[in-house]
Amino acid sequence: MSPGASERRLIFALDVASRSEAEALVATLHPSVGFFKVGLELFVSEGPDLVRWLVRKGLDVFLDLKLYDIPATMRRSVAAASRLGARFITIHDTGAGAAAAREGKTGSRLQVLCVTLLTSVDARDLGASVGLGSGGRFRDLEDYVGWRARTAVSNGCDGLICSGQNVRRLRRELGPGPLLVCPGIRLGGDRLDDQKRVVTPFRAVRDGADYLVVGRPIRDAADPLAQARKIVSEMDRGLQAR
Repeated sequence: MSPGASERRLIFALDVASRSEAEALVATLHPSVGFFKVGLELFVSEGPDLVRWLVRKGLDVFLDLKLYDIPATMRRSVAAASRLGARFITIHDTGAGAAAAREGKTGSRLQVLCVTLLTSVDARDLGASVGLGSGGRFRDLEDYVGWRARTAVSNGCDGLICSGQNVRRLRRELGPGPLLVCPGIRLGGDRLDDQKRVVTPFRAVRDGADYLVVGRPIRDAADPLAQARKIVSEMDRGLQAR
């Protein structure tokens, strides 16, 4: 992340149910925010036309659909997203589906990001289901996240969705290449809501995150634009502390 780039690296999550709500938030935050996430709720509600509208306005779109399906479907779905003009798309598959997604985005600017582990999940939630802990396949949660990250990158993913708690280790192990995009961002004193593995904007960027995804702390603030600018300021400090 280069100096002065923080405003371009803050992604606001349009986690609302309607186009009218989304358009109002874009009007409030743009041009201080130029990157917007369209997740499952909004995409199911409003469909591809909303993505096209954002792209026509010159905004970057993160299409957060967390695709997981057979390789042929993954390939075609990612190709369709690339034709919409989206900048990022998320998948859950680290193996054959990731390789298919890489093929689907060929020739476009779309970048495929694999979810390592939702920030609403912690070691207690996973437990024995993936073999964490003594006698298991993975020593701890970070070991599990690292395995998913390495597998996804080796199969052609451009980057990873990860908690800011995992950024330092992933950056050390994977080097500067893969994009690291962090949700679960909270300023001091913010409600955690359903998030469990959260960090501040400063820490995430300092440790090597490329982009931060922030929704409720901005959307629910008394002054969303001022809150977005406060987060950008923290990101700048994190960048300077690297």
